[in-house]
Amino acid sequence: MPKKRRSSNRRLARGLEILYEDKELLVVNKPAGLLTVGTQTNKSRTVCYILTDYVRKGCLKSRKRVFVVHRLDQWTSGVLVFAKSEEVKLRLQARWKDTAKKYLAVVYGSPAKKEDTITSYLAENKAYVVYSTTDAAKGKLARTAYKVLKETKEFSLLEIGLLTGRKNQIRVHLADVGHPVVGDRKYGKAGDAHRRLALHSKSISFKHPAGGRQMTFEARTPSYLNNLLADKADR
Repeated sequence: MPKKRRSSNRRLARGLEILYEDKELLVVNKPAGLLTVGTQTNKSRTVCYILTDYVRKGCLKSRKRVFVVHRLDQWTSGVLVFAKSEEVKLRLQARWKDTAKKYLAVVYGSPAKKEDTITSYLAENKAYVVYSTTDAAKGKLARTAYKVLKETKEFSLLEIGLLTGRKNQIRVHLADVGHPVVGDRKYGKAGDAHRRLALHSKSISFKHPAGGRQMTFEARTPSYLNNLLADKADR
């Protein structure tokens, strides 16, 4: 059994939490609302900026930096992996298809199938909206496995296994089957007034790029998701 790594309670700016660090890797718990990397209008309020500042330890002339291995949407919280060199980044990405990623999502309604895999081809239009198609020539194959963990009168808590890693995949697939993620302003329920997306990167498991040891990292479930489920009586 691979050893599970839990939080070391090292907190940085804007609620970012370091779960694990060695000379090759930084694994963090990203809070909702924080970008993974910068945009033209927001270059500093990002995980990448905060971690680069952290590894430079206040030395402005330092050339140290972190390298993005994968990304999470701005309003998705949870486990995020960075490399400390380009070589390590490329090693991890070369084996990324073998990386196990689990998410938690609170969705509207109660899926008829309590465990299933959603499959489609995902494409993106000119407005940057991702959508499902049956045409393999238009999109990339996407597969999302889910299992219902808990149900209330209004919501369900799902554990999700990300079998492919396409943009907005979980959000699009759950909306496709009539159970959009709570708080999803882009693909979700019209008029949804919930303050944030109820989607969390729960855990990630991969072989360490130096030595090949299997490692699993977990991020605690945000209180926001727990509160959504606690507000309603269980079925």
